[in-house]
Amino acid sequence: MKAIVITTGGGPEVLQLQQVEDPELKDDEVLIKVEATALNRADTLQRKGSYPPPKGASPYPGLECSGTIQAVGKNVLGWRVGDQVCALLSGGGYAEKVAVPAGQVLPIPLGVSLKEAAGLPEVACTVWSTVFMMSRLSARETFLVHGGSSGIGTFAIQIAKSKGATVFATAGNEEKLAFCKSLGADLCINYKTEDFVACVKEETGGKGVDVILDCIGAAYLQRNLDSLNFDGRLCIIGLQGGAVTEIKLNTLFPKRLTVQGSSQHEEHITEHYIVYKYSQATYISTDAPTSHQAFAFPKLKHSHILKTAAKNRYSFRAALRPRNPENKAMVVNEVEKNVWPEIVAGKVKPIIYKSFPLSEAGEAHKLMESNEHIGKILLVP
Repeated sequence: MKAIVITTGGGPEVLQLQQVEDPELKDDEVLIKVEATALNRADTLQRKGSYPPPKGASPYPGLECSGTIQAVGKNVLGWRVGDQVCALLSGGGYAEKVAVPAGQVLPIPLGVSLKEAAGLPEVACTVWSTVFMMSRLSARETFLVHGGSSGIGTFAIQIAKSKGATVFATAGNEEKLAFCKSLGADLCINYKTEDFVACVKEETGGKGVDVILDCIGAAYLQRNLDSLNFDGRLCIIGLQGGAVTEIKLNTLFPKRLTVQGSSQHEEHITEHYIVYKYSQATYISTDAPTSHQAFAFPKLKHSHILKTAAKNRYSFRAALRPRNPENKAMVVNEVEKNVWPEIVAGKVKPIIYKSFPLSEAGEAHKLMESNEHIGKILLVP
């Protein structure tokens, strides 16, 4: 088969289409003939050499795909050759074929084309697992998503709105703000010209929002905390604005805030997230959600949590990619039960900006890194 190979860490030019061996099919996997794959920010980090695939995963980039099942492992139940599906991957989507555990496979929702469905698995699983499973957003609560015009953002706006939340979104220009509005966002904030904290406080009567989904990290941390309501939850899923900062702990305690974070750390790829709640810090493993233990930061000072964590190289992760197949299957199952009906009902749809041939993966990466797109970018073998 043909696949995009990262010849060395670097710019988009290192993405080369090459002839490679077909993937080996394990007993619990299905082999998918790829119709399309969608780009994610993690792909650009893998290309640069800062986000290697988990042990045992395909070396080729691509965290989601759609296509047709060509073969099934002997232990697979519920899927047949010829089924049209989409799937959450640990890698390998930038190829003509990919093998994936059967538990990470989803049916194509009614009303969505096979090609467009490639843009659903990663955003659906990320948003549902973070905003709803972890941060427990519920109807009549208020939700803020940063980067509202991104793949994650466009999906988060739609699913949060469909579940009865009031939705605020930030974006960087009028076209993107208008698009967020068209998806159902109640308040759209231009982060380049407006203070999102002031806008949030004004719109909520000084209370703040209940849940924030953030892809920026350090640059927004204190302002995100200032934007939260009592018992507010902040979920950080990206570090586009840096990984090291200082915060005021006295912002957290009076309002009983929860901070859940994920970081792209090249040395410590873990499956953990950190929660600051009430007046203690709790370390929780997503491998064993019921187990927990006190997490003590060395010589903790009021404004140094993240700086101390960075200095000691702790890594906090709520990301999907490094999770084990059982954990991913659980998330996929929840998505099929809770998100797929919203898509079938027409309340949520994949937002596709542009498609490229697989051979033009480098051009697709250039577009993603320009931040000019709205929604998802696809590659088609």
